[in-house]
Amino acid sequence: MKTTTAVAISGGVDSLMAAHLLKNQGHRVIGLHFITGYERQAAPIESVADQLGIEIHLLNLRSEFSTAVVDHFIRTYREGKTPNPCLVCNPVIKFGHLLEAARNLGARRLATGHYARLRSDGDGTVHLLRGADAVKDQSYFLAFLDQRRLSRACFPLGDYRKSEVKAMAAAEGYRPAVTSESQDVCFIKAGSYSGFIERLATDLPEAGDIVDRQGRVLGRHQGLHRYTVGQRRGLNCPAAEPYYVLRLDTGNNRLVVGFKQETFSRQCRVSQVNWIQQPPRMPLQAHTRLRYRHKGAPSTIEQGRRGQWIVRFDEPQAAITPGQGAVFYRNDEVIGGGIIQ
Repeated sequence: MKTTTAVAISGGVDSLMAAHLLKNQGHRVIGLHFITGYERQAAPIESVADQLGIEIHLLNLRSEFSTAVVDHFIRTYREGKTPNPCLVCNPVIKFGHLLEAARNLGARRLATGHYARLRSDGDGTVHLLRGADAVKDQSYFLAFLDQRRLSRACFPLGDYRKSEVKAMAAAEGYRPAVTSESQDVCFIKAGSYSGFIERLATDLPEAGDIVDRQGRVLGRHQGLHRYTVGQRRGLNCPAAEPYYVLRLDTGNNRLVVGFKQETFSRQCRVSQVNWIQQPPRMPLQAHTRLRYRHKGAPSTIEQGRRGQWIVRFDEPQAAITPGQGAVFYRNDEVIGGGIIQ
């Protein structure tokens, strides 16, 4: 009897080819397409179903997505931090609500078009690894999946490069329903993050002072939700060299700025840590990625107080941003991750 595997179908080439590869491996494939309520227009998913010869089920997750992802996004900006919505969406929406729907339809696993790899030990322990495509690798976004979710996950594209996937799709004559590349904030299709937040939130901080580390007033900001640590543009503070955002002082509604060399720091605090296996012995030597496009840097991780962890870097790192994910690697393996405080 064929194994039934559900595939999260977005309409793009990656999820389309994930389903194609699984069919070629002999799986019985069903598709799941979830609606967030933030789509600019509905993707013609029927065309994907016809091309693949599979049934695609539509799931209305408007309420769940708005509560778990969008509300969290707005709340985090209101707190003076910069969130990464994918770090929430993957464990709560895709490998939460969508995985539950897949199992209710008789599927043993849920596959996605992520460029990441999985390896299982003989005892069933699952390891999360970088994708073979170093440029497209998306293991960072999956760092908050636990053993239960990873044991039900499948990433068919993990051993491929994006160029290979696109070439295979063209050779098969597939026509993706969505041609644009996926982005970190999928629910903001046009305009700025701040504009999106201002349309949905009411109690945002008003304009306030821009100050340096010594408290000297240099200008005025237009609301702290418009800024993020490391930002250079939009400060309008003339000086001999550019200013960068160092910190968002929400208590005093002040934007603290400094010069580029002041954006570097040797350590950060991390909370809400998810260890993919059992928590490792401390102190832990690992490469820590501070955001998706960060290459990662050698670091030492130690347990702190009140559920927090301290990450100390061998070399200072620029623009360590509260709200972003700090993801810990040993070679190609993701061993855990948390939220920068």
